[in-house]
Amino acid sequence: MTFFVFLGGWTVGRNVMDTLSEGIITIDLTLSAGVAVLFFIGTGILIANIFGVPVPTSMTTVGAIAGLGLATDTLNYVTIAEIVSWWVVTPIIGFWVGGIIGRYIYPEVNRRVQIEKSDGPLLILDRDGTIPKPAFGPNTTWSEIGSTAVVLVIGCYMAFSAGASNVPNAAAPLVGEAGLEANIAIVIATLAIGFGGFTIARRTMDSVGGELSDIPLLAALFVMVTASTITTLLSWIGIPISLVMATVMTIVGIGWGRATRPVTFREAVTRDTEQSEIVPGAITAEEMEGEPAAPIGEEEPEEVLNAGDLFNPRAVMKYVSMWIIGPAVSTLLAYGFFILVPGVA
Repeated sequence: MTFFVFLGGWTVGRNVMDTLSEGIITIDLTLSAGVAVLFFIGTGILIANIFGVPVPTSMTTVGAIAGLGLATDTLNYVTIAEIVSWWVVTPIIGFWVGGIIGRYIYPEVNRRVQIEKSDGPLLILDRDGTIPKPAFGPNTTWSEIGSTAVVLVIGCYMAFSAGASNVPNAAAPLVGEAGLEANIAIVIATLAIGFGGFTIARRTMDSVGGELSDIPLLAALFVMVTASTITTLLSWIGIPISLVMATVMTIVGIGWGRATRPVTFREAVTRDTEQSEIVPGAITAEEMEGEPAAPIGEEEPEEVLNAGDLFNPRAVMKYVSMWIIGPAVSTLLAYGFFILVPGVA
């Protein structure tokens, strides 16, 4: 996965790096100022990871650089306005794309596609010959191999998207006047992200994987593809964006889409929903795969998951609050530092 993080940073991430190092402030980011910015970013993220609290890295980075711009009166307000407007629009896009998937696409795909998981290992080492070679596990089927391959490919795609949005956060402050060469900064940033992923990031993975959501694997794949695509496209146009922002709102959107299936579009527009009960559930449980999906406007079966089983509203609010608190705190800290120590900038 670290390779795909590197690939995302090396290709699409360069556009974000240009925005962070040259677009937010009207002067070149000096190496000393970049190190100070990295200190504020890294300290905040370290504390957040230790306590398992998700923090939007891209937004925190923008906030720290914006604090430098405010302190030195070099902030590019046009660029900041464009970035912040995308921060507002992205959750809306994620929600509505997720809503369309949950209402019209997911139920039918869930009926047709069954992701199987057999007992025992997926692959084993066959040691009967002179040279050990990989072989199917005792209960492994071709269908399971295919579904595992799809999951792996989508995971690599999400790692690519994460690299495109996160590698520039660590690399951009090091690239500037008398700074590192861009390629070297990208390699260093990737290695640091990989090391962090294998060490202190485990708490945050538990938070994202367990606290935020408990949804079937098929629904998770829809979320991963949607969030990764949104993040990659925005990174392509140079917008620093948090992958978790699109992920959270896509989960909420899919749940909302599934919950509103008992209501037809016409009933929703006219608000004539007295005859149709909106199910506060969201995503059909995995054990229902293969069962016919209820048509739009008809009641859902009892086996749909409750809203509380789909996502934890309290956890979602924690994520959303960090989207606001993270950039605000990093901006204030950087602003105060560069006002008190102007020679660093």
